[in-house]
Order: sequence, then structure tokens, then C-alpha cells
Amino acid sequence: MNILILGGTQFVGRHIVEAFLKSGHAVTVLTRGKSKDELPEQVERLQGDRNEGAVGLEALNGRQWDACVDVSGYTPQQVRASAEGLRDRVSRYVFISTVSAYAEPERHPVREDDPLSTPAAEDVTEVSGDTYGPLKVTCEHIIQQVYGEQSTVLRPQIVAGPFDHTARYPYWVDRAARGGTVLAPGDGSDFLQVIDARDMARFTVKVVEDGIAGIFNLAGPRISWADFMELLGVSEPRWVDGKTLEANGLGARELPVYLPEHSEQGGLMDVDNSRAIAAGLTLTDPAVTARDTREWSKDADLNYALTPEREAGILASLGG
Repeated sequence: MNILILGGTQFVGRHIVEAFLKSGHAVTVLTRGKSKDELPEQVERLQGDRNEGAVGLEALNGRQWDACVDVSGYTPQQVRASAEGLRDRVSRYVFISTVSAYAEPERHPVREDDPLSTPAAEDVTEVSGDTYGPLKVTCEHIIQQVYGEQSTVLRPQIVAGPFDHTARYPYWVDRAARGGTVLAPGDGSDFLQVIDARDMARFTVKVVEDGIAGIFNLAGPRISWADFMELLGVSEPRWVDGKTLEANGLGARELPVYLPEHSEQGGLMDVDNSRAIAAGLTLTDPAVTARDTREWSKDADLNYALTPEREAGILASLGG
């Protein structure tokens, strides 16, 4: 098959490109050409910018593909341009959305039929913490309107694995590798649930190959933070309760991917993946995800909000 990927040089897109190549498909990527490109040579590279509307997609003119995978659509303006521009030139449009699209993230578990956030207006172009989910909802609606049963929407939760420059999940594998007492959020009973980017990529290939329509949550195994610390090899976790974390200015930036079980977003660590599993999603062991992420991140020179010095100071103040 001939596959067009909008985006493709970074993290999730890179894994999707490699998965299609591994399955024997030809891949074309459309990017703005602003990110580092380490994709295999056999990938066809086109340049364009959907923010410019139809003009920014001129590189696609006169071409046909079996499917389009939209990794980089964040605003309705971008997605409207590509969806309508490719309407008669691709047989399936796969849109990478997010579990942040759900209106009630405190639900347990979060399922595909749960209420979505109020859609953002199509002229909204600023992507922020407040607009990210509503913008993706609007983008989903555009794809479904234009493609109907030829559309597939994937809603991943936090994505983990090699090439993850977001510096969220990698914080924990890198921190564990330093050893010593680790400042750990909560009491160990909260849950962590991520999706390995490679599992997501393989499922993307499957929905294209098998022509699978619909909406799918993509979530990996759900494990306790106590088990997460253990699989990372942390022998000395120093559990710190929520009030103490807040008093020390420790939030989502300093302690990424941590969501307390009973918080307003706690359901995002309890995402139901049964529909995707039934459709063929396979999951990597969390220990393998951690190992492979660390193998990559040890040379990635990532920067983290919680420095070793600040962590040590807080631990000392707590008597840890």
C-alpha cells in the first residue's frame, strides 16, 4: 500500500512510519521541514504547511494514496485543509486524537462513548492546555463529516517509548537510573497507564491494512505506582503525599505522568482499551517500555523541571 503521513519525523510519527515500512508499505511524509529528520532513506519526503490552507498542500497535488495518517493535526484549520484536499485521493483517513478530548476525565474507566468536551470553534488556532482537547474534538468531527466510514479516530493517552522528547515518561526511567532515594508521588497506590508508541504504531498499520473504521482508545497496561517503581529498579522510593507535594511546588511539570487516582483527571489513568484489544491492539510489557526508553534517553540529553539538587533539598527537608 502507499501511505501518506502528515508529520512523521518526531516520536509518534516516526514510530508509525517505521511500522508501515516494516510491514512492506511505501511511505510518503508531508512535513514543514523544520524538525530533525532521521527517517530511513526509502521514505519519500514532501514539504508543506497546512496552516497556509490549500496553498500549503500543493506538494500533494495530482497524487493518490491508499491511506492518510494524520499525526500533526491540532487545529480545525489544519485538519479541514487536509481532509477536504485529500477527499478523493485517499481511501482511509486515520486521525491521531487524544484522551484529552473527553469532557469528564474523572470517570473510571474512560470509554469511547463517554461525553466529549465542547468542540472548539473552527477559527481557534491557539493550542494550549485549555484548548487542546476541544480542538481535537472539532478535528474529529471534521474527519468524520468528510470521510464517514472511511475514517478512523485513535485516542491515545500519554505515549511512551524511545524518541520521546516530551521529557515526561523518560523522567522516571532516567531518575531511576541515577539511583538513591527517589521522590515518588502519592503512597504507591495510584495508577500509571501509558501506551507504548510502538504498540500504537502497529495498531495504526492494522486499521489501515484491514480497513477498520471507528473510534479507539489506545491505552497500555494499568499498573500501580508501587509496581512502577519496582520495575524501574527503585529500591528506595520516598512516597510524598499530595499536600506535601503542593507545599513544595511539585506539580505536573516536576512529576510528569502522575495523576492521583481520585483527582479531577484520575480517569485518564484508567482508560478502557477493550475495543482496541478486540480489534487487534497488542501491548508491550511495561518493563520493556521502560528498558527501551532508558536505552534511548541515556544519550538524549533531555532537560527536566525537577533537578537532582532540588529533589535532594526537598528530600532533606522531609527527612528522607
